[in-house]
Amino acid sequence: MAVASLLGATLFWAGNYVVGASAVQSLDPLSLVLMRWALALLPLLVTAQMVERPQWRQVAAAWPWLVALSMCGLLGYNLLLYAALEHTDAFSASLINAFNPALITLAATIFLGERLTLPAAGGVLVALVGVLVVLGGGNPAALLGTGFGSGELFMIGAITAWTAYTVTGRLAPKIPPITGTAIQAAVAVTVLTPISLATGGPVLPATGDVMMSLACIAIFPSVLSYLLWNRALTVLPAGSAGVFLNLITVFTATITILAGHPYTAAQVVGGLIVIAGVALTNAPTLRPRSRQREQRAEQR
Repeated sequence: MAVASLLGATLFWAGNYVVGASAVQSLDPLSLVLMRWALALLPLLVTAQMVERPQWRQVAAAWPWLVALSMCGLLGYNLLLYAALEHTDAFSASLINAFNPALITLAATIFLGERLTLPAAGGVLVALVGVLVVLGGGNPAALLGTGFGSGELFMIGAITAWTAYTVTGRLAPKIPPITGTAIQAAVAVTVLTPISLATGGPVLPATGDVMMSLACIAIFPSVLSYLLWNRALTVLPAGSAGVFLNLITVFTATITILAGHPYTAAQVVGGLIVIAGVALTNAPTLRPRSRQREQRAEQR
């Protein structure tokens, strides 16, 4: 059941790329992020209270951290992601996002003092090469002449924001995960509402298809993914679960290909290089479980 939960969570997060790319054709990123978290807020709060029964005084005491997390993750990442999807396709965006675990490993070494092993360092470099292959259309050297497109720059900003979110989360006081997400959603809505009103108010869905896209984004990647992910973490170690994040790119690629969207050899090759690099970076995380299996086999 834990593996099924992880598969469901990553599938829904992959769907955010595909459905989000469709939604930003009618809704601007500010309106989309505001309405996404406004719709998800009440279900998250109710679920947090029913499942986690948090100590709200402890949660309130951690408000500076929750504000910082919301600004980096729920606001920064999602605004930049949807801005990227206005200028690039979901497949390319997910391939750049696949570099995120390697970037987090590098940031944890710099800012948290975590040890970077030689294989992990090699994995970061391999993953970076894969991203450059994707961005350069198969020829990374071409970037020296053409530079990055606006969609690619927004996506690089998005994974940088998520890296900051992850590093900040490791420093922050421990808050139940669904509760933390609910409060961060409340912060996002509180911050974005006056900004949206000052700029003319949110753009509302004009058609049933857009309304359905917004509802899907609010329900599946915003609520259900978090519930499934945290359910899995009650059984599996966080490091082992984290490897499943690589499936976001795989699922996004599968969905876009099945939907008939075009893809290039550079995207496929670059994506495989990125995933290989991330797997190499995460190898130290998986090694303890392998040793445990060996010890159990010896005991038998």
